[in-house]
Amino acid sequence: MPLAALAALGISACGDEDFKNDPRPPAPIALTARIGNDGVSVSPSEAGAGIANITISNQTADPARLVLDGPTDESSTEIVPNGTGALKLNLKEGDYTVSTGDGGRQSELTIGPERPSSQNDLLLP
Repeated sequence: MPLAALAALGISACGDEDFKNDPRPPAPIALTARIGNDGVSVSPSEAGAGIANITISNQTADPARLVLDGPTDESSTEIVPNGTGALKLNLKEGDYTVSTGDGGRQSELTIGPERPSSQNDLLLP
């Protein structure tokens, strides 16, 4: 009797669902942004679409935030003077205006087509 129950359990575990082996998404890209008295800069100024980690340096004497206007609108939290912040977002293809949101300092960021899969890349922590 236990053998019959085990066989029934084994048969019921086989499902009809088909799981595709989708490739791994692109690895996140690291961007840096600098807020200075002379303007805002982002490096690199061109990248592929996908997850981006932006490290922000506020090199001014005033609190500031980084604002992205484009296909993906996003804003960082306020960054203290001479402090750093971070922003993680999924950037879509298109042109962005990067600013502090106060109508002054700004720069351009161009996001191209989605980066290739990281399926066979070694991902390091």
